[in-house]
Amino acid sequence: MWRTIKTVYERDPAARNILEILFAYPGIHALFFHRIAHFLHARLHIPVIPRLISQFSRFVTGIEIHPGAKIGKGFFIDHGMGVVIGETAIIEDDVTLYQGVTIGGTGHEKGKRHPTLKRGVVVGTGAKILGNITIGENVKVGAGSVVVASVPDNSTVVGVPAKVVNQNGQKIHVKLLDHADLIDPLMEKIKELEERIIDLEKNTGRSK
Repeated sequence: MWRTIKTVYERDPAARNILEILFAYPGIHALFFHRIAHFLHARLHIPVIPRLISQFSRFVTGIEIHPGAKIGKGFFIDHGMGVVIGETAIIEDDVTLYQGVTIGGTGHEKGKRHPTLKRGVVVGTGAKILGNITIGENVKVGAGSVVVASVPDNSTVVGVPAKVVNQNGQKIHVKLLDHADLIDPLMEKIKELEERIIDLEKNTGRSK
């Protein structure tokens, strides 16, 4: 519990004191309920009750975490309303999620069907990470992105579907529209097409 409280202090500048964190942070409450549900589900193999605990937690906090999900230390859900974490998801230490994030599956397949988030991942508001993929260490996922493929360590991904726009501190195919280092790949492609059309018009003598 102390590790969790320390994590909130480190990542949320609005956190003022321990009592506020304990009683006013739904992410803390959801994680507390999940630890109980996961123990009953994974260690004791008790049926039904873990899911009931999960549903109660969802009702109270607005955060749904399946009892089967494996969550490491230093996990922080900021605000949290609408967060969904699937049954076979694996979340390693020091991961941060913002509201509306989905760590989900893509179908009815059996076995491992949800993402693995490695140490230090930060997932922005409303992002969706889907399928049995791996999000590497220290990856940043831009708000509203949809990630359906694995992402290498130390990268930033944005867009629908998400594309890597920064890796190991180096921008990748980034020429225009610098929005705080989170570039929209779709807008980049549109701009590239516009430039291509201008070049073609110049080459054919049709430029106005």
